[in-house]
Amino acid sequence: MQNAGEGKGELTHFDGDGNALMVDVSAKAESYRLAVAAGSVTMSEAAYNLVKQGAMAKGDVVGVARLAGIMAAKKVPDLIPLTHPLMISKVSLDFIFHDATCALEIQATVGICGKTGVEMEALTAVSVAALTVYDMCKAVDKTMIISNIRLLSKSGGKSGSFLRQESVNKE
Repeated sequence: MQNAGEGKGELTHFDGDGNALMVDVSAKAESYRLAVAAGSVTMSEAAYNLVKQGAMAKGDVVGVARLAGIMAAKKVPDLIPLTHPLMISKVSLDFIFHDATCALEIQATVGICGKTGVEMEALTAVSVAALTVYDMCKAVDKTMIISNIRLLSKSGGKSGSFLRQESVNKE
């Protein structure tokens, strides 16, 4: 098993005895790093229209989900073992309505000038934003589907850039 970008075939989150450890990044050079992740919530037409119109009984679904995603990106070390606490410098979330499929696409962008990447922060932001959408809409639609959470791109660091090769999502 390789750590992405390492190419050494070594497990980097375990010591020689198989004990979990946090990777030491103190010798790594700082660089600007950016990660973009996405996912979607597909819902009933009734729920979708209420979200799009800003008329859901619990309030502004997109606005609350945006704040939840931002807050989640800042809490990754509290949620995912062995991740580093980071001083992230940018978190933004964009929401795209896909009328044909009643899907709300969520995209999170996270940036930092640091020694380690922000992929987990972007993925967590999307995940928690999607869960927040579900929570705020479940009274109208319990059949919602959260899906396709993935890293779209990352740049910076020793491993360089990654761009997911996929067709444009045409939901």
